[in-house]
Amino acid sequence: MSRLPGIALSVLLVALLPACSRHDAVTYQGYVEGEFVYLGSSQSGKLKQLSVTRGQTVAADAPLFSLESDDESHALVQARQQLAAARAQLTDIQTGKRLPEVDVNRAQLAEAVAHARKASLQLTRDEAQYSAGGIAKAQLDDSRANADATAAQVRALTSQVEVARLPARSQQIVEQQAQVAAAEAAVAQAQWKLDQKRVTAPAKGLVYDTLYREGEWVPAGSPIVRILPPQNVKVRFFAPETVLGQLTPDRRVTLHCDGCAADVPARITYVSSEAEYTPPVIYSNESRAKLVFMVEARPSVADATKLHPGQPVSVALQ
Repeated sequence: MSRLPGIALSVLLVALLPACSRHDAVTYQGYVEGEFVYLGSSQSGKLKQLSVTRGQTVAADAPLFSLESDDESHALVQARQQLAAARAQLTDIQTGKRLPEVDVNRAQLAEAVAHARKASLQLTRDEAQYSAGGIAKAQLDDSRANADATAAQVRALTSQVEVARLPARSQQIVEQQAQVAAAEAAVAQAQWKLDQKRVTAPAKGLVYDTLYREGEWVPAGSPIVRILPPQNVKVRFFAPETVLGQLTPDRRVTLHCDGCAADVPARITYVSSEAEYTPPVIYSNESRAKLVFMVEARPSVADATKLHPGQPVSVALQ
């Protein structure tokens, strides 16, 4: 009877040893890595306002910083005024002459019609007088020439009235439309440059660092804020060549880290196609065990905030 507890303890130890071995066999060392987003402006300028601090979590579209933008604001106002002028000129040439100008042409036409009617009546009288021998041939010729001249003037003024009602020639309209399009492009460019002086967060994330202080001059393209969106957190670990066939994209793994309240689930997203370490010997059955391959896994967005770049982790395959 006294040997039963000892036998039971021996069986329990034997049962635990394979479990521990299996746990050690599928556990690999790795570390947390962050794909940081470096945010700056395409325009240079003095840093006017820094709206975030290091360690702060910001929402998408939250303001991060702004540069001085007086020149860009003035350029935008100028471009908008030039666009308004170009559009007004296009409208003017599309509608033809103004109504008062048309009225002047009509009055001139009415006067010319009256002169032509008078000259026509005078020609009729002179023709009768010439037939009766009352006037010389030269006087009749003068009357006929005056009647022809006044009639021609009526025709010319009639054409002017019709032209005054028409818009400008099609070539002039096309040219002015091009001027309007160029002015619109100038406004868009000025607006874009102004917008570049105010930068917002492209996504929710942790402000990992700020690289300039307010009042400092920032060259174009220099990053000012470095943020880490949770979807950019990943884990890199190294697995031996012997388990390479088991490492497939979307396979589940478990991440264990010191200080974590619980293990973090993740999924494999990438498996390197090349060995990270090659021994300086000819491949053999013994040396192949020294080959390791880099594997990347990503936790969910909700769990990513539990991990920190540079943090060592243990990875267990599921």
